[in-house]
Amino acid sequence: MTLRKLTFVTGNKNKLREMQELLNGIVDLQNRAVDLEEIQGSTREVAIAKCRQAAAIIGGPVITEDVGLGFNAMNGLPGAYIKWFLKELKPEGLYKMLAGFDDKSGFAVCTVAYCEGPGHDPILFEGIHHGLIVEPRGPPVFGWNPIFQPDGFSETYAEMSDEIKNTCSHRFLAVEKLKAFLSEQQ
Repeated sequence: MTLRKLTFVTGNKNKLREMQELLNGIVDLQNRAVDLEEIQGSTREVAIAKCRQAAAIIGGPVITEDVGLGFNAMNGLPGAYIKWFLKELKPEGLYKMLAGFDDKSGFAVCTVAYCEGPGHDPILFEGIHHGLIVEPRGPPVFGWNPIFQPDGFSETYAEMSDEIKNTCSHRFLAVEKLKAFLSEQQ
């Protein structure tokens, strides 16, 4: 059986590695790093805009994704802007943003967008994992993972093995929905 080819548009090697592990055996996942304009908006709005751009550039089926990390004490901020906050503040600074708040809860969200190609509307698949924003623990290899401890776990994403993280993360939850959709299309 030949697997359907699908291009994941990202320049982030960590996202690519996780997506390859999550979609292994489901699709023939290609990768292209394309510089896409990142609009301001929710993770859903950003994912739709990025996916439309990617489909037009690639000329075929693509997936893109956008992630956010929201702090409940800040009504979901930084949310989709986490990339820029992380760039300036690093995980330690993100954690310190909640210093004046009793509520240290938050949520990780991943919005995967799939588009069949130019002229098609993107379809969204969202995964949300609730948890706590904690003092950084674990290797600072992948974004804000050292400060997010998902509900039901005593480890941050950074402290978890890939095998464990890829059975519970916000990306896993979104990709499970994508996989169900793709299997219905065959």
